Formats: sequence, C-alpha cells, structure tokens
Amino acid sequence: MAQILDSLPPERHGKIVCCYINATSKIQVARITNVPDWYFERVVFPGQRLMFETTASALLEIHTGMMASSILSDTVPCSSLEVVEEADPPAPTPLPEEDESAVPVGATPGE
Repeated sequence: MAQILDSLPPERHGKIVCCYINATSKIQVARITNVPDWYFERVVFPGQRLMFETTASALLEIHTGMMASSILSDTVPCSSLEVVEEADPPAPTPLPEEDESAVPVGATPGE
C-alpha cells in the first residue's frame, strides 16, 4: 500500500525514491531529521520493505527497539538507498535452427 503522508514540501527539488529493508528480527523506527520543515518517521517491522521519497542529501536514522527504549543503531545516506530503474533487458537471442543433416554427438555417420 502506498503511503503519501507527510510528503516533501513542494519547493524541494531533486527528489529521489528510496527503499530500506529491515533485515533484522527486531522492530525498527526509520526517521529523517536533517530536512528542514519536514517530518518523516515510520515503524519498520522485521523483513518489511519501506519505500519513500526524499532528497538526495537526506540521512535515514535507524532506531532499533529495545525494552522500553530505542537505540540509534545506524545512519544511512538516502542517496545509497535510491531505487534506480533499470532499462529493459535485451530480448533473448534466438537459438540457431537445427541442421537436419547434422550428426548427433556420439553417433557415427550412416546410423
């Protein structure tokens, strides 16, 4: 489900789409605090993928939940989380047509 809450202010240019995956077994809180006039904070469950739009200069703070607290466990530049659309892969090369006069491997001519 797409979530377009708290979108970036319209005057922000150079927006990028990012993806963060919680590869741990703990609940995490993802937070961006270095973009003025914008608040971004999401809970990310174990194995969950978080897609979001931000500026290339943003830093994603990852807070890992502990008993009654959370610890800042990582700070990731959002530019390293950018989703880059790949070009369409080239069409597969067709296999050459079989030559009916070819002799199968291991067979002797005339069989």
